[in-house]
Amino acid sequence: MKLFDSHSHINDPCFDKDYDEVLTRAHNADIKAIMIIGTDVATSQKALDLAIKSDTLFSSVGIHPHDTKNCSMEDIKTLKKIALNPSVKAWGETGLDFNRMHSSAIVQEKWFKEQLDAAKELKLPLIFHERESGGRLLEILKSGIDLNLTGVIHCFSGSKDELSAYLDLGYYIGITGIITMKKRGALLRELVPMIPDNRILVETDCPYLTPAPTKNKVRRNEPEFVKFIFSKIAEIKNINPDVLADKIWDNTCKLFNIHTMMGPRSIYSE
Repeated sequence: MKLFDSHSHINDPCFDKDYDEVLTRAHNADIKAIMIIGTDVATSQKALDLAIKSDTLFSSVGIHPHDTKNCSMEDIKTLKKIALNPSVKAWGETGLDFNRMHSSAIVQEKWFKEQLDAAKELKLPLIFHERESGGRLLEILKSGIDLNLTGVIHCFSGSKDELSAYLDLGYYIGITGIITMKKRGALLRELVPMIPDNRILVETDCPYLTPAPTKNKVRRNEPEFVKFIFSKIAEIKNINPDVLADKIWDNTCKLFNIHTMMGPRSIYSE
């Protein structure tokens, strides 16, 4: 079995002291590939710096909605340059977050649209962040449907209607440790069976959202723990874990255009 943590922040300083050990634990837990996420210029560059050291690591570039208040066109240009490296496989994390409002809604929307255009120009799939946008993210995506964008709704925790809308637009759905949480993950566990097997990804969002039962023992999430998320999905969908693992692996490689890791001739096949 091989799993792909499609959304991690192992470029966070909290991993600096034991980074190699984190990767070893992940590999030993069958996590054979990891996407490292950029949320501003500095973290995007660090994600790439880490990714280029290994054939099993990949990175993205982007400006998180929280950080858009500090964004400029110069930053977008810099991210475009970083994205020219072949280890960069996606644009994001980008989107809208109207929960904490670290940046105003107007500013978030301006830079979200700029990033949609940049991803289209570079032919990169997108990693979308959405939290309490009141349907505004969907409105923007629907209005820009002619851009023919591909992407994943990271850390999906929305409603049945929102899930249907994202699937209708052709997006993948990223599932995090929320699915393992008794109260917070109740609705998500009801909705997961609605997600087609060929449209689902698994992700830790580490160091955040540590899944149960690990969250009762350690605070920091890490790629190794994607196995608990995957196991819960397989249980809910009532699918043979080996079959589902292959499907999710192929989904992730297809979205991120990682051809060398797909199919029976994959260099990572056991």
